[in-house]
Amino acid sequence: MPYRKLTIEDVAHKAGVSRATASRVLNNAPGVSADLRTRVDRVVADLGYRPNAAARALASGRRDALDLVVIACHGDISLFGAQPYYSRVIAGVLSALAGTDTQLRVNVAGADEAAELVDRVAQSVTAGAVLVNVSPALAARFHARCRRVVSLGATAPQVPAVEPENSRAAYEAISLLHRIGRRRIAAIHGPDCNTCAAGRRAGHLEAIRELGLPDIAVDGGFRREGGYAAATRLLAEHPDLDGIFAACDMMAAGAIQAITDAGRRVPDDIAVVGFDDSAVAACVSPPLTTMRLPVEQMAAAATRALLEGAAAPHWRRFFPVDAVVRSSTGPDAALGLPPARSPHPVAALAGRT
Repeated sequence: MPYRKLTIEDVAHKAGVSRATASRVLNNAPGVSADLRTRVDRVVADLGYRPNAAARALASGRRDALDLVVIACHGDISLFGAQPYYSRVIAGVLSALAGTDTQLRVNVAGADEAAELVDRVAQSVTAGAVLVNVSPALAARFHARCRRVVSLGATAPQVPAVEPENSRAAYEAISLLHRIGRRRIAAIHGPDCNTCAAGRRAGHLEAIRELGLPDIAVDGGFRREGGYAAATRLLAEHPDLDGIFAACDMMAAGAIQAITDAGRRVPDDIAVVGFDDSAVAACVSPPLTTMRLPVEQMAAAATRALLEGAAAPHWRRFFPVDAVVRSSTGPDAALGLPPARSPHPVAALAGRT
């Protein structure tokens, strides 16, 4: 069934007040008792109502803001500016905000300050919030305080989300390496605290079970240095290695550097597949075969859902992740690849369409 956008009349009816009273509360205007203001505020939170941005700006003289909330689960928030993923998220959000009167507010914290940041932003949201790397528990906590939220990645069931098909894409990355004859394939995984990393880990495990491959895996923390250290360890412990799947391009770039420093060749000795298709993939030598994550489109979809009031509880939109073949796997890797697919349509209430 379609999801109807809430109106101020819905808020007024549920709160048992007039439309004018509801409007005064929403615009923080005088002339409303504390009890009525509390009642209306509670209804707004329960319904997840978001006032029309243009009308609110006219009434209050202030611009609405969309909050981007990023948790650096590795703990180092200085890496925010060094990771291509985050710049792609911002580019996608800004593309959806173009032509509106809504500005972007960026909020970044480490894992230790995550709960405090989530609570603070939930109390001040206007246009809505896009969550990045926020754990399912904290995303659910945010949603309980403010319904105007979309997670960029898998999260708690009730929290609206835009999700890439991480597990399937990792499965296809391992299958690609297997198809070109690689049988000693290792994986370099992202941090346990990241739901995208967990999905890629699950896809890797499913693929090696079906293909009868050994489970050779280490963690790289979604960092270039982590990818280098992981690949160095793998080469020492498994000298017969002939393939590596790295769960992000930054780790794959580090792995390629480690392989080269060890006197081995990519892809002749070891084929490498990354994940993201960031700018790093085309710049590394040799250019990296990778699973393309449509970050900009996902961030834009999350932002539009908030601006249009479409993100009801349990709302999901799924995006496919397809292989982009370059030199790090050799010319045969492109043979037999399935065609790239369009994203799944919006699931208005729950589940996959």
